[in-house]
Amino acid sequence: MIALITGASIALILTLVGTPLFIKLLVRRSYGQFVRDDGPTSHHTKRGTPTMGGAMIVGAVIAAYFATHGLLELFSEHAVGPTASGLVLLFLMAGMGLVGFLDDFIKISKQRSLGLRAWQKIVLQATVGVVFALLALQFENEKGLAPASTKISFIRDTGIDLAFAGPLIGTLLFILWSNLIVTGTTNGVNVTDGLDGLATGASIMVFGAYTLIGIWQYNQACGSSRSIGSVCYAVRDPMDLALLGAILCGALIGFLWWNTSPAAIFMGDTGSLAIGGAMAAFAILSRTELLLVVLAGLFVVITLSVIIQVGFFKLSGGKRVFLMAPLQHHFELKGWAEVTVTVRFWIVGGLFVAAGLGIFYAEWVVGL
Repeated sequence: MIALITGASIALILTLVGTPLFIKLLVRRSYGQFVRDDGPTSHHTKRGTPTMGGAMIVGAVIAAYFATHGLLELFSEHAVGPTASGLVLLFLMAGMGLVGFLDDFIKISKQRSLGLRAWQKIVLQATVGVVFALLALQFENEKGLAPASTKISFIRDTGIDLAFAGPLIGTLLFILWSNLIVTGTTNGVNVTDGLDGLATGASIMVFGAYTLIGIWQYNQACGSSRSIGSVCYAVRDPMDLALLGAILCGALIGFLWWNTSPAAIFMGDTGSLAIGGAMAAFAILSRTELLLVVLAGLFVVITLSVIIQVGFFKLSGGKRVFLMAPLQHHFELKGWAEVTVTVRFWIVGGLFVAAGLGIFYAEWVVGL
């Protein structure tokens, strides 16, 4: 627990103190947000607000992770150092953040709403996703556990194994499955990031849930003397995942101080893709892939609003279900203040997280 508090504190301080310095750098270089003309008119005042704040989040998380492990190795004889699961998660987060950074930089430098072209973004994200999937299936520990498994998981691995036709087919199917999860989460966070602090606050709750899940999985790990009853969790590095969950919470809380309405900085695609990648990695590495649909329910609902809007528009010949998609902008056009939309959506996001944690714990209780 000391490690979790230390990591979260370091990350919080880095973003809380470092973000205003980063804002000054961005302002000096005129790296401001481009705002779509067809959005709510109240958003036009945000044009020019510094963006790419996600770079600060990613940098703080990586620095806090290695600093925490460095302190543990310095003061504890039992420190194990960075784990395979932790490093693989950081790879996916940083890799997706880099794709987002390139997208943001092109938008800013050319002052347009289009950054990377669609095919370029798909290729880059797919490359990062494939490498992540291949790495996640390597590095088995002494118990034979790799960071990820070819089995589809809910609360734990289920009996549905993608390697039913052999290891090669299993690896290929796992690559497709993990990339589906990564694409879903990155797009979900990206479309949610439309109001000041909305995606940041909602993400804090999801990562907080994964911190608790990691602690619980560590205490109830299979073969551990700490476990109670016959129900256990076969996760390679649950406590290190909990550490990263706490670090992400700390980094996002520090960033939210500057990102809340009126935002002094936006996370941009750099942040939304990095956060989405981290969520996907947590789901895959903690063996809670399908549970993520509940934990990140707010992101799912907002993403579905876009899918419904586009689909209905095409099928109906131009009619719309919502005044505007994503869903948060629909309520803005209904007359809700931006802060009201954000706080109420945070409440909805918190209820989804509570439901997800309730399902996770109830499964353990029932299995006793």
